[in-house]
Amino acid sequence: MTDPGRRGDDERVVELSDDFLVLPEQTTDDTDRGWGERAGGRDDWLLAERPPHWE
Repeated sequence: MTDPGRRGDDERVVELSDDFLVLPEQTTDDTDRGWGERAGGRDDWLLAERPPHWE
């Protein structure tokens, strides 16, 4: 049985300040370095190595 004087979570007041933590748009494991790849990429090589049926 719940205490009648106790307020539920729906009525709880939550104080938010200006320095409230905001999550980054991209995490470190969602980058080339996070996947263990070097900077620069291989786009030029991948485009040059396209199969003939892609042309």
